[in-house]
Amino acid sequence: LSCGPAGNHVTSQGGQSLDRSCLDHSCIFYKRKAIMLLILLRRLGQAVLVLFIVALISFLIFRYVGSPVDNLLAQEATVQQRADLEEALGLNDPVYVQYFGFVWKALHFDFGNSYRGALPVAELISSRLPATLELAFTSALFALILGVVTGIYTAIRRGGLIANLILSLSLIGVSLPTFLIGVLLIWVFAVELQWLPSFGRGEVVELGWWSTGFLTLSGLKSLILPSITLGLYQLTLIMRLTRSEMLEVLRQDYVRFARALGLSERSVYFKHALPNTLIPVTTIAGLQLGSIVAFAIITETVFQWPGVGLLFINAVYFVDIPVMSAYLLLVGVLFVLINLAVDLLYLAIDPRLRDSQLGGES
Repeated sequence: LSCGPAGNHVTSQGGQSLDRSCLDHSCIFYKRKAIMLLILLRRLGQAVLVLFIVALISFLIFRYVGSPVDNLLAQEATVQQRADLEEALGLNDPVYVQYFGFVWKALHFDFGNSYRGALPVAELISSRLPATLELAFTSALFALILGVVTGIYTAIRRGGLIANLILSLSLIGVSLPTFLIGVLLIWVFAVELQWLPSFGRGEVVELGWWSTGFLTLSGLKSLILPSITLGLYQLTLIMRLTRSEMLEVLRQDYVRFARALGLSERSVYFKHALPNTLIPVTTIAGLQLGSIVAFAIITETVFQWPGVGLLFINAVYFVDIPVMSAYLLLVGVLFVLINLAVDLLYLAIDPRLRDSQLGGES
């Protein structure tokens, strides 16, 4: 390539004239793509590191909390039987060999057998995971939709009677513990009014390895009370965050400029203010989804919901170490994956953060 006399064109060996500005823009485009790829790889590296730490904690629980030999053998077992079992389980290997063996088996969803029923832990978790995920999804949907809607309403109608009533009632979701909310809902809607079931999952439909209660009336009715109980705190958090962000955005200069141009209030609220309001709300809502899965333990216990949270509680009661370590690893993986997805989504929807990251990397 050679530059022309004015410096604005580049001549290739084939005699074609290329605009230098086009080449500059092309270089900038590919440079931004390369930097975004580096950011993605760095996020993935951090996620993998956290997963290894979570796996280490889970392994330490599995290895040093209680003795697998004592749980698997009777008290009258001989010394030779105990030694043979320790050798079979690999307990005589170095710790780092046991750890990487644990990680390798976990990657293949092999967590050993439960001490309580001698069933594979992976089978126990896979049979109960659909119930927990359906409950978490319903609770997150309930909290996100109502939280955003009520947050926007209380910001737009601040000082109104209904808005103040909503803010006052929202204190229930913050001040009352989850188990007490669940008990109150059972007392009102299951015992007194007898509208909804008080425990269980209702009838389910088997779709391969997945069992769902979304396709039956009793399954849908059984989801209502646990979903409200689990999602009420998240609803309050999202509502108050949406309200505060909306009020902050409405004080910005570009909103005042939009009003000065004569735009309708509807256009100002929902076309200009709302998109910028939902950026931090999206991040918090995504992170709260992981909290919903982790905190489902209490809700599943109150409503006897047959999910992995109730399985973990029973495992703690019977000191079933393989189930406990597998549950910890599962929740850790869910948190890491959700955090990774939220980080990437935040980079995608917020140009300011993306540009700052690009500037820092360059």
